[in-house]
Amino acid sequence: MAKLAKRVQKTREGVDPNKMYGLTEAISMVKERAVAKFDETVEIAMNLGVDPRHADQMVRGVVNLPNGTGRTVRVAVFARGAKADEAKAAGADIVGAEDLVEIVQGGKIDFDRCIATPDMMPLVGRLGKVLGPRGMMPNPKVGTVTMDVKSAVEASKGGAVEFRVEKAGIIHGAVGKASFDAKKLEENIKAFADAVIKAKPAGAKGNYVKKVAISSTMGPGVKVEISSVTA
Repeated sequence: MAKLAKRVQKTREGVDPNKMYGLTEAISMVKERAVAKFDETVEIAMNLGVDPRHADQMVRGVVNLPNGTGRTVRVAVFARGAKADEAKAAGADIVGAEDLVEIVQGGKIDFDRCIATPDMMPLVGRLGKVLGPRGMMPNPKVGTVTMDVKSAVEASKGGAVEFRVEKAGIIHGAVGKASFDAKKLEENIKAFADAVIKAKPAGAKGNYVKKVAISSTMGPGVKVEISSVTA
């Protein structure tokens, strides 16, 4: 435990918790402090001026990161016939209908993202208690309930990231890996922030984006000047 404490303390050196840094400097600081033995994920946290308990203040959407996420995404598709064949051809990892519903109901979830054709939703709806808490339930608002299975699978494999505001008004999202070039991370972060801003709900009043911070899996959070992210 002493070693862990020392490592954590060392990664926090040079990061002023009360200061907001320009995005370029913040990315550099995060990359320098990503010293784990694995390729750490870089994440963004945005504190929004919304109360998601009200339906007209819910923030949800999907963004296609220009440089991908850096991780392999396993995609499952609920479809039949030609659409099932289309999903397989597009690179889906698991494709099925009633058989796949039974597998998931049994507790086996070997995928990270779930897509369904509209005609499959009466079946997939049974999985709400299993997929819902994991944030994996197909939803037309984020493009995971669609007849365009090919595009949905390719987007998921290529860097599509779903986001949804939490109870405290905070949105978290993975925007790449610490090994990414700083420019690629900057492009991904700006794309994510832009998507969140465009998803501003009608019920949001006053200051919408209140705080922004980025961090790596094991590193400290670095506060970012909002204007440098949204510019």
